[in-house]
Amino acid sequence: MSVPGQAWARWRVPLGYPIGLACVLLARPTMASVAAGSAFALLGLLVRGVAAGHLRRSEALADTGPYARTRNPLYLGSALLALGFVVASRSWIVAIVLAAYFAVFYPMVMRREEADLRAHYGAAFEEYARRVPLFLPRLRLRAGAGGTEFSLAQYVRNREYKAAVGAVAILAILSAMALWRK
Repeated sequence: MSVPGQAWARWRVPLGYPIGLACVLLARPTMASVAAGSAFALLGLLVRGVAAGHLRRSEALADTGPYARTRNPLYLGSALLALGFVVASRSWIVAIVLAAYFAVFYPMVMRREEADLRAHYGAAFEEYARRVPLFLPRLRLRAGAGGTEFSLAQYVRNREYKAAVGAVAILAILSAMALWRK
């Protein structure tokens, strides 16, 4: 089954690199803005990291840990990372560019992934989707919504460390820009 926009959604990652470069070039950071943005970025990395430690792609439906609160904790973490970069960049243009990027790609990507999960897990996914929100997390867990523990091996297997390395590199560049502007 083909989900509308599936081909377009594949451009999310390849377009992300030049958009990221443009955002760095448009940034007007200060050390204070980088420090504030780093707090949001760290929260985003934490959400993504914990989610990656619970995600066993193609092995089981992820419904524990952060997946018990939102069906898309990786994308929630990415949104927090982007917010961190917006704050660090101190640029309305960067804010508009990143908001547009997320608005164009992420709803499409979430729909495509939901269709794949629905086809693969059927009724189990339908029940999961009924009790867990799509994006904004439910802050209170229902009784019995515990689940498996975080796995560092799974975090590494999912290569989530790449997000941390990229975030540190961008924040370092923004810090250098802020120092250079002084």
